[in-house]
Amino acid sequence: MDTLKRTPFYDLYSAFPESRCIDFGGWELPVQFTGIVKEHEAVRQKAGLFDVSHMGEFMVSGAGAESFIQKMTTNDVTRLLDGGAQYTLLCYPDGGVVDDLLVYRLGEGRYMLVVNASNIDKDFQWLQEHLTADFGDVTLTNVSDETLLLALQGPLAEKILASVTDVSLAELRPFHFIEKASVCGVEVLLSRTGYTGEDGFEIYAPLDTAETLWNGLLAAGAPHGLTPAGLGARDTLRFEAKLPLYGQELSADITPLEAGVQFFVKLDNADFIGRDALLQQKEAGLPRRLVGLEMIDRGIPRSHYPVYADGVKVGEVTTGTQSPTLKRNLGLALLDSAYSELGTEVYVEIRGKQLKAVVIKAPFYKKSQGVNPQ
Repeated sequence: MDTLKRTPFYDLYSAFPESRCIDFGGWELPVQFTGIVKEHEAVRQKAGLFDVSHMGEFMVSGAGAESFIQKMTTNDVTRLLDGGAQYTLLCYPDGGVVDDLLVYRLGEGRYMLVVNASNIDKDFQWLQEHLTADFGDVTLTNVSDETLLLALQGPLAEKILASVTDVSLAELRPFHFIEKASVCGVEVLLSRTGYTGEDGFEIYAPLDTAETLWNGLLAAGAPHGLTPAGLGARDTLRFEAKLPLYGQELSADITPLEAGVQFFVKLDNADFIGRDALLQQKEAGLPRRLVGLEMIDRGIPRSHYPVYADGVKVGEVTTGTQSPTLKRNLGLALLDSAYSELGTEVYVEIRGKQLKAVVIKAPFYKKSQGVNPQ
């Protein structure tokens, strides 16, 4: 049996007696510290601190770096200025998704790509396979094993971080970053990004700074109700905000258009890998769409539960739970387009019974002041 990987924060989890770790894509990560609902509510109302050091980071540099990223990703990287970041996707030629990721423009010919932990090796290989001499001077480096990542998320995140940084946070806009910022006396890359549907920040730093950053941020946040948060709350938070999870809302078999992230697919701007297939899918009409579901009958929709209408299977649930914020049994589901209209009644099969649900608007939760990424 392979040994599970651990982040540089692993030894610090023991300070929380109720913490519980699970195998998450080969990593031993905390699913909770004090309780999933408690952590979820803390992020919605105050702030939470997430160890997400399992994520992958690649550096792309050289005169051809921009052209290479433009060819490989669905968004328009030429729109980025230094200090800007964008959400984007890697696609297969048939339009299926290799991964979704963030691109950071560090400077002229210098970029950082942040990819999902379970896809690090696959993504790096995919990029290497397509890094031909046609792009000229491009160097691709995997720095995942040298980089830690913390996410400070919630309405009080800015107030907490302001007490331990030299950055004027009011001037740091969403989807922008400062490459060399001081946090708790440590030089970090500080980004106003996150995966919770709340305002927040992500902090990239060398591994040996883990204890200083973790303890410093928790101490600064203690008067404001900051709590460490695990994978469980991370999933329920992103679910309420309809932020896709690779392997559920996105996959090699689910295109970005079907998943509802077409805003980040710039079909008019570049000849990226998968563009022709996605353009054809758009012109022909989407066969499936990702929709929100609310249960009418009593039951909780879970991932991969089949969905029926008119006596036939019309799709399946990608993610579902009882929403900690809304206290309703909700799901995201990929359904045949004919059954994707708001108000359509469908049936989710739960433990052998078909229980009634209705298609509703998603995201289920939006903070009062929305953030619009590039």
